[in-house]
Parts: sequence; C-alpha cells; structure tokens
Amino acid sequence: MRAILHCDLNNFFASVEMLSKPELRQVPMAVSGDPNKRHGIILAKNYKAKAYGIYTPETVYSALKKCPNLVLVKPHYEEYVKYSKLVNEVYKKYTDRVEKFSIDESFLDVTESINIFGTPYEIAYKIKEEIKQKYGLTISVGVSFCKVLAKLGSDMKKPDAITVLDEETYREKTDNLPVSMMIFVGKNTTQKLEKMGIKTIGDLRASNKYRLVKHLGKQGELIHNWANGIDNDPVKYYYEKYERKSISKGITFEADKDNYIELEKEFLKLTSDVSYSLRKEKFKGDVISIVLKTADFVSISRQKKTEYTNAYDDISKEVLELFNDNFKAGMQIRYICVGVSGLKKSDAEEQIDLFSLVEDNKQKK
Repeated sequence: MRAILHCDLNNFFASVEMLSKPELRQVPMAVSGDPNKRHGIILAKNYKAKAYGIYTPETVYSALKKCPNLVLVKPHYEEYVKYSKLVNEVYKKYTDRVEKFSIDESFLDVTESINIFGTPYEIAYKIKEEIKQKYGLTISVGVSFCKVLAKLGSDMKKPDAITVLDEETYREKTDNLPVSMMIFVGKNTTQKLEKMGIKTIGDLRASNKYRLVKHLGKQGELIHNWANGIDNDPVKYYYEKYERKSISKGITFEADKDNYIELEKEFLKLTSDVSYSLRKEKFKGDVISIVLKTADFVSISRQKKTEYTNAYDDISKEVLELFNDNFKAGMQIRYICVGVSGLKKSDAEEQIDLFSLVEDNKQKK
C-alpha cells in the first residue's frame, strides 16, 4: 500500500509577509495586486481577514466594503519563490519523490521512507514541525494511499493540521463533504452534479458511473473513481525530466482590456492557435487552462480536467467556461493565455472501455 502526503502551505503569500512584519498578525490583512486601485485582486489573506468573508480572488474594492480596516500589502514574489524552494528542500530530506503541484503545494511519496522515519503520520508530523521551527510557516498535510485523497485531506483541516484518510476511514470521513471539495470539480461541474442530486462526496461515491459518464463524459468516470479511492497516478521524482507537458499561447495587450466580449474573442483566437499546434504536433491533452493577468500583474490561473482532445470546439468550450467563472466586472486585463497539458501522442493507441463503447453507440443511434 502506498503512503502519499499532500503538503499545503497555509495562506502562503500572507504568511511570508507576516514573517518580516509580525505586527500584521494582529490585524486583518491581505496581499493584493495594488492597494491603490479599486480593481486590484486579493491574492491571499490571513485568518483575521478570512473571518470577514474575504476570499481569493476577490476585488480589493469588494474586500474593503466587508472590512474597511483591512491592511493591504503588495506582493513580493521573489520571497515566495525563495521560501517555496526552502520548504521543498525539507520535503526532499524524507523522500526523493517530491512533485510540486504549485508554488505552495507538493505531493510526497513516503512509501519507501517508513522504515527510516516512522509511520506516514509520524513523517507528516516531523515535516510539519520542522518547517514551523525553521521558517515560521505552517502547513496542512493530507495522508492517504493515493494523491487525490491526500489532496482532499489537506483541504479538510487548516491551519497547521494533519488529516489521515486511510482505506478503513476515508469513506466515513468524507461522505458528508460537499462534492466541490474534490479536485477538478469546479463551479460548473458542481452545478451539473447538484442537478443530478449529487451534493456530497458520499453521493458521488454511491452514484451510477454510467449516468455520470452520460452527463459529464470521461470526467464523470474519473471523479467517480477518485471518490472511491481509485487513483494510481504516481508521484514524480523532484528532478525528473519531462517530455513536453503542455502547449500554450498567450498575448499581452497594448492597452488593458476590461470588455468581456473583446476578451472572449481574444481567448477564441488563442484557442484556435493552440488547437492547431496540438494537431500539427500530433498531441492531445486532457487538462485545459487559462491565465488572466491584471494591470496589477496579478495572475489568476485556472484549469479543468477533460477528455483527451485537440479539437477546437472541445477546447474553446472549456476555455470560455473557465473565463466566465473567473472574470469579474471591473478587472483590467493586460495578458491572457490558453494552455493544454497532460499531453499524449494523438496517434497512440487509446484504451477502449465499456463506457466509451456505450457512449459511442448512443451517439450513432
């Protein structure tokens, strides 16, 4: 049985800022793109600010309406990168299988480390305490037998916490959680599931896989598997060399844009370029992503798991959904990007399963 950890630095940007300015711990504070601009975006906040209902990415204008005394701090990205590297060096002391998921999140496979450092929980505790003592930062750790449940575990309890979801307890501990807590289950997927009467992870686990595939395609099968603890995705080595992982296309505008229709057209142009490149290089991908960078140089990155595709219609549909979910009125956008990752050669033999055959036959009738 594998032992997988997901380590998530708590309120990372805000926590780093509070290291150099401890007085910020005593007040509601947030890291934002530009405190002097109404359309600046909240990047991170401390728990005192969270108590006011402030979330990311929210406009500064909206956050200040909730909390007029909110202290705003500009971001220092070089510091975030520095501490991210330092924390990952701690992870590497316990295993060479450390896969960065983002600047503040990493997966660790500690299966081979148990005989040296103790149980998975003990390893998680040692890592958590070492980071706290060395750098003054806290992490939440999910401990499980697969990546998707380890990620879910780290989200269940924050800050400075460890949550174990093992084979005996993961069902009981997650049955009543909202289905939106599952990785890659975003706003639109959550709405579709709720229309099907699926509101909790327990509902998803008990649902009919054929029905999910009918309404959500391959993603339905995937999230059903994940809810049932079926996830064999390996944790990569920290220094593993990858083949090409993504194809993307971006554009920086000469003047900032805030018009939804204009931005939508630009996203479709980029999607056309990406789709063409995928077909030209004989790739398909199953993760579609967008980036919105504001006039404050704040980047909002979002992605969605989908079926393998290189078709313009498929990609543009997901791109526009992501854009619609994350663009807020008043945003001034200077840069956008469309990407497709999780690549495989499109002429590679694809596994044909029962669900694919069922759907294909339905479409032909």
